[in-house]
Amino acid sequence: MKIQAESVNNLNAGTIAETGSAAIRGGDCTIDFSGVKRCDSAALACVLAWLRAARATGGTLSLVALPPDLLSLARLYGVEQLLDGAARR
Repeated sequence: MKIQAESVNNLNAGTIAETGSAAIRGGDCTIDFSGVKRCDSAALACVLAWLRAARATGGTLSLVALPPDLLSLARLYGVEQLLDGAARR
């Protein structure tokens, strides 16, 4: 699933999280951030929810083109290692 927003924040993260979770339940465990230019901690919450959803379905989450600010937030919150296996450049 490609995220169809330039920004992932507290205003749209709920919708984006559910869209991603539905895609994962449908078998698409790849989330593409290539169109995302800005994000806040709500984007990190989406990623963590998608990791749980993928594991629940027995799938493996693949994250494409993670924005630098999302990676920075993951480091700040000490969850960077959770993204290591899923992130693709």
